[in-house]
Amino acid sequence: MASLSGERWREGLPSHELIKKLQERLHLEPQGTSRRIAKNLTFCLNGDFFIWDNVESVFYTTNLRQLNSEEALDDKYQTLLCINPPLFEVCQVLLSPTQYHVALIGQRGATVLELPQRWGKKSEFEGGRLEINCRTIPVAERFFTSSTSVTLRQAAWYPSETEDPHLVLLTSDNTIRFYNLKEPQNPARVLPVSQSEEETSVHTRGRSYAASLGEIAVAFDFGPLVDAPCRITRQRVNDDLVVFPLYILYENGETFLSYTSLAYSNLGKLLGPLPMYPAAEDNYGYDACAVLCLPCVPNILVIATETGILYHCVVLEAEEEDDGGAVERWSRGSETVPSLYVFECVELELTLKLPAGEEEDLAESDFTCPIRLHRDPLCQHRYHGTHEAGVHSVGLTWFNKLHKFLQSGEEDKDSLQELAAEQRCIVEHILCTRPLASSLPAPVRGFWIVSDLSLGATMICITSTYECLLLPLLSSIRPPSPPLLCSRVGTGEGSGSSPLRGLANDSFEQHIRNILARSSTNPLMLRAGDKDTSSPTPECLQLLSRATQVFREEYILKLDLAREEMQRRVKLLTGQKNKQLEDLALCREERKSLREAAERLADKYEDAKYRQEAIMNRMKQVLGSLRSQLPVLSDSEKDMRKELQTINDQLRHLDNSITQVNMKKEYQTKQIGKGLSPARASITLNAHQRKCIQGVLKEQGEHIADMMKQIKDIKNHFSF
Repeated sequence: MASLSGERWREGLPSHELIKKLQERLHLEPQGTSRRIAKNLTFCLNGDFFIWDNVESVFYTTNLRQLNSEEALDDKYQTLLCINPPLFEVCQVLLSPTQYHVALIGQRGATVLELPQRWGKKSEFEGGRLEINCRTIPVAERFFTSSTSVTLRQAAWYPSETEDPHLVLLTSDNTIRFYNLKEPQNPARVLPVSQSEEETSVHTRGRSYAASLGEIAVAFDFGPLVDAPCRITRQRVNDDLVVFPLYILYENGETFLSYTSLAYSNLGKLLGPLPMYPAAEDNYGYDACAVLCLPCVPNILVIATETGILYHCVVLEAEEEDDGGAVERWSRGSETVPSLYVFECVELELTLKLPAGEEEDLAESDFTCPIRLHRDPLCQHRYHGTHEAGVHSVGLTWFNKLHKFLQSGEEDKDSLQELAAEQRCIVEHILCTRPLASSLPAPVRGFWIVSDLSLGATMICITSTYECLLLPLLSSIRPPSPPLLCSRVGTGEGSGSSPLRGLANDSFEQHIRNILARSSTNPLMLRAGDKDTSSPTPECLQLLSRATQVFREEYILKLDLAREEMQRRVKLLTGQKNKQLEDLALCREERKSLREAAERLADKYEDAKYRQEAIMNRMKQVLGSLRSQLPVLSDSEKDMRKELQTINDQLRHLDNSITQVNMKKEYQTKQIGKGLSPARASITLNAHQRKCIQGVLKEQGEHIADMMKQIKDIKNHFSF
């Protein structure tokens, strides 16, 4: 029942009332080039699902946990109204690190919406009101109104959670501006990112010339918090300064770096371009469009181009001995900058690749579009890419071995060989909205990864027709869960588990996984246009041929290879089992013979033990007789003699004492007899005399009792 309740929200969200409302109002959206751009109008917060409506300029939200419960109200949702709605078309929504603000991003501006407060039994916005007015903060509205030729290329939140929220904007005039929400019209910091000093004075011809050479910044991303470089700390008072590295990507494929901190506005200048190794003649391609810094150590920088090529670069500090001269020529000073080591290059299948018979078909199949990169909140080594033709997911399976190699103090050849033999990253074609280059564009409108484990790891995709697709994430990319405590019982020393199991380390299972690994997949395909109209017959035939080819090459053939490998493994294990059974029979026979030999040895041991005890007793008797025949007394005999003499003297003394006691007794008896005669009956004693006589008699009686006790002890001691 728990699993069924966990799936309830996946069934209810695609048919929810807010999704139906967006589908009904699809024809009211503005027609233009923005419909060809992949958007991201959704996000989730604490189990609440948000989606932006460009027609009404509102947010619709519903709680996924309530959809998952049995007492959920059918199709209930809340509407967040904007007090000052944006005048531009929103292409992206960004949740702030503090989770109190949402940035509405478009090509002609940015607006920040402040989320309302929660209260009530179910912790809903403003107690569950259906419509809520939300405060909005226009950012750089005056700048975009006055600069009509400037467009917004990218926006992001400053990643600090402890400082005031700042929105970072990259505009087409090669400038990055930091805006504080307290002063949204005046930038708190301005960072020019022009590659030449002459471009600092903005000229239209200069910008056009730079655009033709690809020297225009197209994307940026913040890296995780690091310590400030030595050259910066020497200029500051605080030696414990931490900064965020800002990676800036240019259209020609070059990457620059700047260390940012809100506490120091003039912290550092633009450094770069960062050298890329191994060097390439084309500088690893052109038409770069996106950059993403994965939050892992060491940092992995992902650079995407519009042709669908992804470069996975490892960010490492440059060695001054080898690269100092080159870095000095490339940077704007003598400071050393990190280097980018291109670990691998991956090409995404934007549109489905079909076997073309003619060269014209090959030329027409070339398709390019911008790619938007997204981090995965559940796995640091995985990220996702959305574009005009669908959704891709990429997992870096080699990162753990790379981290192990970099952590080794000396050059570990085994780790280096494992790293070199490691397979490439896993690329999954999740969704294809444009199967062919001739198909109509149908970019996704929303993308999000549900990180709430109570709801399950799920990918939410909103298509161009506002169809909600919920896709599970593959566990092969996700890092394995830690073993349970109960699974560790019996794995220690003395347990029944085989030690060879630890040496094998699931090598055969990994071998089968490598065989079944697919280089291409059949994604979920959606076609733009009217659903009632059928696709052209040649297009359907090409897609069917391609799907059949992928199933044959990537599934059936690899399953046959895996089956043959498993049969070979079973045959080998069967032979090993028969050999082990023979060895086991021999071991049983040897155990039987050893048990019989042990019984014989036990009988011999008992006999030898009995004989040894008899010999020891005889030896004691012989030694005793020899000791008794010696003419000289031993020390023990001398001590015994002294003790006997002492006892004899004590007995003589006690005999004399007994004689005296008997004489006194006879005397007292006679005196008592005389006292009973009538002649002396007239003798009377006073009280004092009577008391003295009683005391003397009492003392004599006690003395006699003590003497009798000593005599009794002496008799018992000598057994008289």
